[in-house]
Amino acid sequence: MRFLMFRITTVLFCFALFSGEVLSRNHVTSFKDLPIKGKVTMIDLGAKKCIPCKKMAPILSKLKKAYKGKAAVIFIDVWKNREPANRFKIRAIPTQIFFDGKGIEKYRHIGFMGEKAIIEQFKKMGVEPPG
Repeated sequence: MRFLMFRITTVLFCFALFSGEVLSRNHVTSFKDLPIKGKVTMIDLGAKKCIPCKKMAPILSKLKKAYKGKAAVIFIDVWKNREPANRFKIRAIPTQIFFDGKGIEKYRHIGFMGEKAIIEQFKKMGVEPPG
């Protein structure tokens, strides 16, 4: 019962969103523009103060640079805005969602996702690994 209450509390605290900083860097003007059309897109829905999300931040930053021009890597802070959390039906953070170039969801992962796993998922979607 305690675990269930913790899980419900966590979910309630995890609804909010995204830094405009990330939006502008990816030339996305609103959440409605996500996923990015014509490009494989990974959206990581989390929060800047969530421990697993903090651990993923440097990985996402590195991969964002490595995949520039090949795929979009987008972080959304769901503690700042509920709309994307609701739209993408997020139940826990972090959640990573991979979309193909047509905007169709191809893979979803809940929890910490390491660099190798992200690269492998991009590879499965036809995006060559960096370097």
